[in-house]
Amino acid sequence: MNREDFEKLVAEGYEKLPQWVREKIKNVALLVEDEPSQEDREAEGLDDDEILLGLYKGIPLSVRGEEYGVGITLPDTITLYQVPIEDAAEEDGIPVAQVVAETIWHEFAHHFGMDEHEVQDREHKRDGL
Repeated sequence: MNREDFEKLVAEGYEKLPQWVREKIKNVALLVEDEPSQEDREAEGLDDDEILLGLYKGIPLSVRGEEYGVGITLPDTITLYQVPIEDAAEEDGIPVAQVVAETIWHEFAHHFGMDEHEVQDREHKRDGL
């Protein structure tokens, strides 16, 4: 899939977040890269056989204090990794759009302050597992 088509899926995936969630999102940039860097893989403690579909970097809403945003404040970032997402979709036999939307949900959960365990727990509850 070309980058432009993938970025359209990212925009559509973002729009699938509930309106009340989107209204609470502040100062976050959605980015697309082909693959995670080795530095990001190491920072996340990933082994060579583990995949990374997306990555949130920033200050979660739950810990932003009164001083947040005073002066120059770079946006948090959520990066979606196109190649691993496409590979995961193919491997699981599901549409790329679905993997994109699920990855966006997952990474914005981190933006709202959930750690990895909390996010996975909510995903399991959401999916009825």
